[in-house]
Amino acid sequence: MDNSCYNPEHRCVHHPRCQNKPVCYPVPSFNQYLCPPKATNATITTTLSTTTTATATTTTVTATITTATATTTITTQQPLWTPLRGSPIDIPEDAHWEQRGVTVAGGNGEGNGTNQFYNPDGLFVDDEETLYIADQRNHRIIQWRANATTGQVVAGGNGKGNETHQLQWPTDVIVDKETDSLIICDNGNNRVVRWPRQNSTSGITIISNVDCWGLTMDEGGSLYVSLSSKGEVRRYRRGESEGTVVAGGNGRGNNLNQLDVPSFVFVDRDHTVYVSDLFNHRVMKWKKNAKIGIVVAGGHGLGSSLKQLQNARGVVVDQLGTLYVSDDGNDRIMRWPEGATQGSVAIDGKAGQWTGVNGLSFDHYGNLYVVNFDNYRVRRFDLMK
Repeated sequence: MDNSCYNPEHRCVHHPRCQNKPVCYPVPSFNQYLCPPKATNATITTTLSTTTTATATTTTVTATITTATATTTITTQQPLWTPLRGSPIDIPEDAHWEQRGVTVAGGNGEGNGTNQFYNPDGLFVDDEETLYIADQRNHRIIQWRANATTGQVVAGGNGKGNETHQLQWPTDVIVDKETDSLIICDNGNNRVVRWPRQNSTSGITIISNVDCWGLTMDEGGSLYVSLSSKGEVRRYRRGESEGTVVAGGNGRGNNLNQLDVPSFVFVDRDHTVYVSDLFNHRVMKWKKNAKIGIVVAGGHGLGSSLKQLQNARGVVVDQLGTLYVSDDGNDRIMRWPEGATQGSVAIDGKAGQWTGVNGLSFDHYGNLYVVNFDNYRVRRFDLMK
């Protein structure tokens, strides 16, 4: 039986007094509690639900969408985290850099003007190629924008001291994007300081009683700090004050489980720690949770051969695992492929007539930035295409 009403503005209902016979009621008189509506012979449409399954890895996300008729697989690439001071591009094994370099900060002699440095040490290059330099003996951090002729004091610069608006012999600096702040090794005050980048005149001590020299950060926001007099590198997760030893920690020495004045430090995507072991004239590699390190550059005593280093300082590692280190005593930047028994000279200070190398960093184009502290400047060496 068709239970549709043919009269306009009426609805077919089942009234208790009419037994099973349908009655057409005017819509204004209709009450669904007294007169439940009769079902009509309407077409029923069923909508199939969609099932989504997602599988995530560190490099890709794969989504599988299943419907009644087809299965579609969509793969999207997730950007990989670039380690601080590292390069996001693959640098060829036969790469070369322009040897004379160009001065991008300082170069106006020793001094305390905003276009000068006095013993510059560590540096950081951000995504806009703005430089942050630890100007050690001026007790300040200088920001130097790309193509600028002068810098700007962004932390310290109020004389040597231990007040919140002062620094004392800062040795290294990085940028923490999450908090939009600088993280500074305030070496002379045995502390690590967070200094907001926006309109701040003072910093906040986040780690105390540490004679830090170099520092870096992993993708999770954990800090890695080299403690030079203790011969160790510690990792500090956000909010931690004691940290965990991730390299060295067995007193100063030259054994594979020791360091002797660790200076600069680099951490890759696998949380492997690379540290310049200054007085052992080598660079050590400590895999995650390792108790013993591996010598990956130098380690053959003080010297100038391709197997040797003399006072290793700034250190970075590229995407292929090739290591770059500031070989201060030999006025050169050494390049050491993974597993190699000797390195090669990537940048020769003698060719460019400069001496003294300290902090080291890549930019996003594979160019190398070097703190040339004897000449009170930072130089950029462009990757040759």
